[in-house]
Amino acid sequence: MDSPFLSEGLRRGLINLSELARQLQPQLESDLWKPVGQAAVVMALRRLAERLPGQGSDSAQDIALAQKNGQLTARTDLVELTWRESSRTDGCYRELLAQADRRGDMFLAVTRGVNEAMVICSRPLIPLVEAVFEGECLLARLENLNAVTLQLAADSHRTPGIYHAILKKLAWDKVNLVNLISTHTELTLVLDRQHTGAAFAVLAGLVQH
Repeated sequence: MDSPFLSEGLRRGLINLSELARQLQPQLESDLWKPVGQAAVVMALRRLAERLPGQGSDSAQDIALAQKNGQLTARTDLVELTWRESSRTDGCYRELLAQADRRGDMFLAVTRGVNEAMVICSRPLIPLVEAVFEGECLLARLENLNAVTLQLAADSHRTPGIYHAILKKLAWDKVNLVNLISTHTELTLVLDRQHTGAAFAVLAGLVQH
């Protein structure tokens, strides 16, 4: 249970149980303070695999998608900039949001961490963002990003593992995420341009189910 990929591999029958048992044997013997036979471990793994939820257990219904059209939206040509938090950061946020409000068709996400301030925005907003944060210590700048937003049900926060179910599907398809932005009913995935198509296909599969 500590490894989602391992449990998923067991569920799908992708893992050599004998080899896994051989690797687990030393840890099991240490935990139990007694010798453990490899055959017994294999049998336990086989029984565990049979009890794991079936293929349809992480379906769109379990992921609690919003039941309406337009569940997926995409934004292209985004840039992510991260600065070191400073005494000026709050003022920069206020100025940026006030000026960007006049351009309502642009993507803008502002996040304040413990030690960092991050802005993800459409490329046309970059001159404004750079002017507002002029003099601040820029830590990172990521270009050629896209965002895909998945609409969730209003009560999705009551569904255990909802984000894990979505992210697991993306990880199995080797989709690398640059960032995540979430609100009450929206999960926005920020990705490199090259991974956007694969991510959209995975999420579209959830929506279609």
